[in-house]
Amino acid sequence: MFYSQLAYIYDSNMVNKRMSTENVENFIHEHLKEDLRVYENQLKQLNAEIMEYVQLKHMIETILGQDRREGFKTQVNIGGNMFMKARADNVDHILVDVGLKVYVEFKIDEALRFVEMKIKVLTKQADVVRDKSIETRANIKLALLVIGDAQRLHTIQDDR
Repeated sequence: MFYSQLAYIYDSNMVNKRMSTENVENFIHEHLKEDLRVYENQLKQLNAEIMEYVQLKHMIETILGQDRREGFKTQVNIGGNMFMKARADNVDHILVDVGLKVYVEFKIDEALRFVEMKIKVLTKQADVVRDKSIETRANIKLALLVIGDAQRLHTIQDDR
């Protein structure tokens, strides 16, 4: 899509015998940089979600590594990074946020499998968004090169 839009700008300006750097700059600022901002926000959200599931995975692995008859002692974030000591007597089942603030009760080993699967899915989504971000950055550099080449051609023509 980028190349066709850039080609359109180039072709429409060939009528004037020169490519307007204004059109390319507008294209960069209105489309490419906005796309890049959206991708970076998506990537930030996905990374935050991955980190939450990684923390949950470590907690589940800690629970599985302990004697479950004793229960489980932890600190729970009650908001605003304020923590409260908590004790769970029965850790055979836990509630896991599966998305959209929907919680499902899992057996502890099922929860571990779900969390591992969720981390894989989110990582693949983050990889796709990261690739789109890299492509958009490359397109911005390409557009800036087009501007530089157009300006260099105009100075060469003006010198003649």
